[in-house]
Amino acid sequence: MTEGDLQALGEQALEEIAGAVDADQLESVRRKYLGRHGGLISGSAQSLAEAPTEQRATLGRAFNSAKQAVEDALESRETAFRLARWEQSTEEEWLDLTYPRSPLERGHQHPVGRLIREIEDIGAALGYQSVRGPEVENDRFNFELLNLPPEHPARDTHDTFYLEGPAQGWLLRTHTSPVQLRTMLAGPPPYRILVPGKVYRRDNPDPTHNPMFHQVEGLCVDQGVTVGDLKGTLTYFLQSLFGLERRVRLRPSFFPYTEPSLEADVSCWFCQGTGCRSCLGKGWIEILGSGMVHPQVLRNAGLDPHRYSGFAFGMGPDRIAALKYGLEDIRDLYENDVRLLEQF
Repeated sequence: MTEGDLQALGEQALEEIAGAVDADQLESVRRKYLGRHGGLISGSAQSLAEAPTEQRATLGRAFNSAKQAVEDALESRETAFRLARWEQSTEEEWLDLTYPRSPLERGHQHPVGRLIREIEDIGAALGYQSVRGPEVENDRFNFELLNLPPEHPARDTHDTFYLEGPAQGWLLRTHTSPVQLRTMLAGPPPYRILVPGKVYRRDNPDPTHNPMFHQVEGLCVDQGVTVGDLKGTLTYFLQSLFGLERRVRLRPSFFPYTEPSLEADVSCWFCQGTGCRSCLGKGWIEILGSGMVHPQVLRNAGLDPHRYSGFAFGMGPDRIAALKYGLEDIRDLYENDVRLLEQF
């Protein structure tokens, strides 16, 4: 192998590289000249060791020059082929960044979240502010200040999720009423608040119960607040939720933290008050509990019941959503079935 032979092989390889029409043919040229086994240029390295000593340096330079030239040409040609393939694919795929895309598939509001926001909007029109509080509460705010004595059955472990046992006093709140006490203790009246949030009770799941559910409670405290104010507020709330044609009635009831206590019903929107399965033939559907804030609860909050009065009310958005949207099982609200959500 002479210097001229190496130069001739290099020139021949460069011509074949330039004449390659695709990447496969280029790979064949690479194996022919630079392949590990039998490559015309790479294989000549063996003959360098057999050449006379005085010729080895010259032949080595010729070998390296030919090999480097071929490698550079191969790399350049491979780059050209990649660029050509990319240009072809962009023409075939055609991407115009200014072209409008197909519409996004929009999500759906959860029925309970949607109803809570609707209730908050109604309250905002009456000057009520939405506030929230901790879901982990202590006995003082959840029971004691709300006029629920130690022997009250609501404190029992079969009704309440205690975190470390009743003696420690920490629990998952059973209603959102503790936020009302926290609000009253934080500053002087007047108060007009709505308290939406999750609450927890040891209920066995069934079509009408769930161990975790939602409540929205309202509180209004000021000077001169009367039962008439409560009735007007509830009528506005319930007719805004269920329609102006709905009739509203109040019935006597009992809650430890209100006196007097009242249940609020609306005329059935399925049968228009004539009686059906949804209203159990009564023509009325029970919606919420309410009443005038008990004087002792006001005292517990540091307020003088001779100077201030107020009312409170509470409703369960889960049950109302199930009734309003015709769901027979309240558990359907938490089955994560997108087909159900798509209906709202």
